[in-house]
Formats: sequence, C-alpha cells, structure tokens
Amino acid sequence: MDGCRKKREKANLAGFRIAIVHPFRYTDIITVYPDHTIQEREYEAQMEHDRSQSCLLLAMLCCFLWGSATPAIKIGYQMFHIENSDTTSIILFAGIRFFLAGMLVILFQSLMQKRFLKPQIKAIPAIFSLSLAQTAVQYLFFYIGLAHTSGVHGTIISGTGGFFSILMASLLFRYEKLTGAKIFGCVIGFAGIVVMNLSGSSSEGFFQVSLLGEGFVLFSQLSYALSGILVKRFSSRFDVVMLSGWQFVLGGIIMMVVGFACGGRVDLVSDPSAYLLLLYMALISAVAYSVWGILLKYNPVSRVTIFTFLTPLFGVLLSAIFLGEAQQALSFKTLIALVFVCIGIYAVNRNAGKKESALK
Repeated sequence: MDGCRKKREKANLAGFRIAIVHPFRYTDIITVYPDHTIQEREYEAQMEHDRSQSCLLLAMLCCFLWGSATPAIKIGYQMFHIENSDTTSIILFAGIRFFLAGMLVILFQSLMQKRFLKPQIKAIPAIFSLSLAQTAVQYLFFYIGLAHTSGVHGTIISGTGGFFSILMASLLFRYEKLTGAKIFGCVIGFAGIVVMNLSGSSSEGFFQVSLLGEGFVLFSQLSYALSGILVKRFSSRFDVVMLSGWQFVLGGIIMMVVGFACGGRVDLVSDPSAYLLLLYMALISAVAYSVWGILLKYNPVSRVTIFTFLTPLFGVLLSAIFLGEAQQALSFKTLIALVFVCIGIYAVNRNAGKKESALK
C-alpha cells in the first residue's frame, strides 16, 4: 500500500510539472489522475452556471415582490383612509407593516430551526444600523415620497437603488472593481430614470420633479444602497435571516413610536381585504429581504443588485393594472425609460458569471 501511495504521489507531482512546463499537454494527463479530471472541471462549471441561474431567478422574485409593493402601498392608503398629506399616519402605517414583517421572519425561521431565533449580543449594533438604514430611514422617505407621486414614477425612480449600490461598492467600500461595462450599464440605466422625469412643456421646467415626491423616493434609494453594503459586511459574521427579522422589528417599532407620538393614526376598517393586503405587504418584506440578504452573502454585490433595475419594470406593469395608470405607463417617455433600463441590465450583467475580484 505504501508503495502504491508513493507511486501515486510521484505521478501527481509529475503531472503537476508537466502542467507547468507544458500547459497545452495538461489535458493529456488529466484523465490519468483523478485529482484533476475533466469531469471535475465540467462539474464545477455546471455548478457555477446553476448558481448563476439560481441567483437570477431569486433576484427576479425579490424584484417582483418589491415592484408589487408600490401599488400595494398606494392601495393601502386608500383602504385605511390615510391622506397623502398625513405624514405621521403614513409613518405609523409603514411601521406596522415592518413590525409584522419582522415577526413573520422570526416566526418562520424559529419553526424551521425548532428554536427561537433570538439575536446575538454581538449582532445588536448591526441590527440597530440596519434598522435605521434599511427600514426606518429608507422607508420613511419612500412612503412619504410615494404619497406625493404616481406609482409609475415611484417605481421607475426606485431603479436607481442598484445604480447607487454598484457605485458605493466600487468607489466607497472597495468591494468590487468598477469596470467599463458596469459604468456604461449604470449610466444608460440611470438615463432611463432621467428620461422618465423629463417635462413635456418648457413652461413646466426641464424636469417634472417634486422634492416630497420623486426627491424623497430618490433619497430612499441612497439609503437602500447603503443598507445593501451593510448587509454584505454583516452577513459574513451573522445569520442574514436573523438580521433581517430583528432589524424589521426594531425599525418598525421606531417608526410606529415616531408616527404615533407625532399624532399619526391608522383606522380600524371593516373590510377584511385591507388586513389581507397589510399581511401581503408584510410578507413582501419578510420574503424579499431574507432572500436578498442570502444572495448578497454568497454572491458579488453587483451580480445581485443590478437586478434591482427590474423592480421598476414590474412596478410600472402592476401600477398600470391595479392603479389605473396605464396611460402614463404606456407613454413614449416611460417606454423609452424601460428600454434604457433593460439595456443597462444587459450591459452590467453580461459578464456577471465570471468571478469578480474584491479589493480589500
């Protein structure tokens, strides 16, 4: 046995030397030594392909859920009799949604693990940071902004989140390289957002933008991009599902306290569909952010976040169907914007299957 082992080690060493000195002959010796077989390489390539496809499908699911949130929120305002100008009630309404979302995440994960999903002491600073950036601040701006703009405009502008995420990951945190393809994709994708908000009349100014409407939605996407980077950083040390659940609970409590203390109220209504809608909105956050956090943990940031450009596509379609905004959704500016966004997705994601090097 020792003699066979020595021969095998010598053969593997010889194979290694041939691979170094004669790289084009390596394929001739691969099949001899099972440590480096063609089948293994093909298997690894197939696994990488499957991983990329899984990332694509799950990211698209998350973006569909987020896209559906826009019409759901605006319909929720109507069902619970919340006026667009009632900022404190809007904040309270958002807090209730995210508190429920956090409780659902904790409940589901506790049942799966057969133990209570309690936060680690060391994870509390991370939970607090995410509860501010990803829940309280982001959705404070988003909910208020959405109350002062259309569902189509709100969802189109939400596409800038992926753009900001890539820039932050590359320029501020040095997690990834900012390649020419990423720059082109981000620019053309963001150009679609700009086209969407161009004014059709010189008397109205160059852009049709309001600070409380489109402006606040844009600010929410800056917070979203920062929270994505924080999730990437914290997920290497803590369970991303635990982070998602507890940051929703804490962020929801913060928003509920602020909204209620400032005079916000949410009416109890007799229509059961209103509570089903609220439950669906909670499930959107519970499912989408948990899956998104897992994707960010095991994939480069740009491979995941670039798909956020799909959120406006789903949002525009669903807003046209459920909010009666078909005329705005099918306008020339909107269609041009959607084409630009699709081009941006392709340009940035065409080489996503290749391994990206992170700069430490």
